[in-house]
Formats: sequence, structure tokens, C-alpha cells
Amino acid sequence: MDLKQMSEEMKEHLLKDIIPFWRGLRDDEFGGYYGWLSYDLELNKKAPKGCILNSRITWFFSNVCLLYKNGLLTDGDFEKYGYKYSDVLSEAGHAFRFLFDKCIDRENGGIFWSLKYDGTPDDTTKHTYNQAFCIYALSSYFDVTGDESAIKLARELIDIIETKCADEGGYLEARTITFEPESNEKLSENGVMADRTMNTLLHVFEAYSEYFRVTGDARVGERLRWIMDTFAEKMYNPALHRQEVFFDADYNTLIDLYSYGHDIETAWLMDRGVKILGSKEYEDKMYPITKDFTANVYKVAFDGHSLANECERGVVNEGRVWWVQAESVLGFLNGYLADKSHKEYFEAAVSEWEFIKDFVIDKRKGSEWFALVDKKGKPDESKPIVEPWKCPYHNGRMCMEVIKRAAGIYI
Repeated sequence: MDLKQMSEEMKEHLLKDIIPFWRGLRDDEFGGYYGWLSYDLELNKKAPKGCILNSRITWFFSNVCLLYKNGLLTDGDFEKYGYKYSDVLSEAGHAFRFLFDKCIDRENGGIFWSLKYDGTPDDTTKHTYNQAFCIYALSSYFDVTGDESAIKLARELIDIIETKCADEGGYLEARTITFEPESNEKLSENGVMADRTMNTLLHVFEAYSEYFRVTGDARVGERLRWIMDTFAEKMYNPALHRQEVFFDADYNTLIDLYSYGHDIETAWLMDRGVKILGSKEYEDKMYPITKDFTANVYKVAFDGHSLANECERGVVNEGRVWWVQAESVLGFLNGYLADKSHKEYFEAAVSEWEFIKDFVIDKRKGSEWFALVDKKGKPDESKPIVEPWKCPYHNGRMCMEVIKRAAGIYI
């Protein structure tokens, strides 16, 4: 398989499977998208609606529209599968309106963690990670539509992150509805409670990169530089060829944890952000780190077919998590395109895509991807198909980024 064939297969999967599946979860009564579909494909229309989920759906449909605007999808591509470009644009608008009208706290500012099924507040935590995903979505939606209300709200959320979700050391985590400190259960795992996390910093970087791409805001460009400095100097562990995950307030690591999926995701997201920033200084600083991430994940976590989840205190979690598989395709492809002498990375991306096609994509009608399979591809039937974290962000993005790279587009 070459890159062109991989791109064509992913374009078909995107248009035939992923887009129709998520269009089918649209809630025309209360807005947004339904928040829960069980493994047995039972839809719970009264489940909470995660604001991260709805931000990611807004981002997803907006970026499908950007592929069309950039000439990488055509009217015929959509019509082949029974719908039109205007239908996808309508989904982006529907998702945006739910974010704008329901998910934002107009009294205190910021985006809630989740809403009840009817669009009223459920969990009113204001998490920095969640603010970032809304910025990410609003920036892409603005690029598609030119809607000034979207980019104005994104700018307001950046102000909130910088003034209410940060201290002199960097970005904080969970805040209450009025931005007072709150325990960080939502982004702490593995038996630790983190004051700072790699995951939040990564996705603030991702959101700011997208905002900078569409606005060129110099202030945000400076924050991108600060974030990359922090990754390089405080989160990257050169001795172990990885980044640390959970930290106290002074960036002391709290646990021996190697998150394979986050490292391979960071590798390509950081490279993309450097390209958007357009700084030779940060190319020289960050590219050796992202190359180290890619090389070590390939060496220690890839079995020739798929990627293990993580390694905690020397014990490997062998589960094949859906998003980790999607990010490995992109991370390995990114590593190959950066240095084509590493043909093993392209072979890894192809093998991972074959594993996804064989085992992770759920072939049942009315489904999408399994959340978790074992290393032999057997699905975990306790995991739902849709829940607040399970969305078209990773797998949809995988398809779209491969289509772009096949066309020579990297940002």
C-alpha cells in the first residue's frame, strides 16, 4: 500500500462511515449530539452531553468542510454516499450553535464540563482542558464560515485561560464554576492527583496553534513558544526518551508512567504547531524531541501491528485503545514524511491501519469504532461506542490528516 491508496481508503471510511454515523446522533429537539450509545447500540437520548464531545464534533464537521474548501473533497464525493456538502456544513452550524448557546456560562464565563440532555448545566466544572477544546473548535468553525462571533468567543476563552486558569508557573487544571481551585479527578488517573498535566498543556498548545493559524495573533504566538519551552525543559525526559504525564505544581513528576498514545500524538501535533508558528528556532529545538518520541514509541510499544496503551511502573497495559491506534497512524506517518529514510515508520502506519480496518472498526450497522480491543483484536463489550470522550476527533482527524498529507498539506 502506498500513501495514495491509504488516503483513498480513509476518504471512503470518512465519507461512508464516520460522517453518517455522527450525523445520526444529532439531537434536533434539544440541540447538540446525543451523549451515549452502548456497546449493544442502544441509544440513551437522556444521557448527559459532554461539552468536550460537542466541541470535538464542532471541530470535526468544520474540518470536513475545510477539506472541501481546500479542494480535497468534492460535491461528488459526498453525493456518492447519499448526502451533500451543505448537509455537513449544516452539522457544523448545528454543533456550533449548541456550543455557543448552551455550553458557555454567560454569567461567569468559560465552558461547562457537561450539560443535561435538555441543554441545562450538569457538571459546572471549568476545566482548562475543556476551554482549550472549545477554542480549537471555534477557530476551525471561524475558518469555514467567517463567523466573527465564533472567533470572538475563542478570544474570550483564551483570556479566561490566561487570567483564571494559570499561575506564574503555567496552566492549572480544574476550576469551579467561578474559577476557584477544584480537585482534578477529571484529568488525573493511575492513583495520583495532579496539579499540572501533560495532557492539558498539549491540548492548550493544539488549540492555540489552530487559533494562531487563523488569526496570526502575536500574543498567542508567544504563548506557543512558552508552551514548547515548557515541554522541552520540564516535561520531556531525555534519559527515558519520553514525556512525563502527571506533575505537582513545581513540575515534579508524580508517577513512573509512559503514555505511548500521548507521545506519538504529541510528536505530530508539536511538529504541526512548529510549522504553523514558522520559527526556525523552534524547529531546531522541538524536532529532535519529536523524533525521539517517534523512535522510542516504535521501539518499545509497537508490536508490528498495533500500539499498546501505556506502561505504568514497568507494567505494560496491552489494551488497544481506539484513539491510540488512530494517533499511531498519524505519528508514524509524520515521522516517515519528516525523514523518508525511516521506511519502517510508513510500514508501521500501514500495518496499524490494517489492524484498525480488521479489528477496531465495528462492522455492525449503526456503529462506528470499538473503544477498546485486546492485542488480538477482541473488543471489550463493557465499553460503549459513544460516551463523553468517544467522538470523531481522533479517528476522523486521522482520516483527514492522511488525506491532507497525501496532497502535500501539513497544516
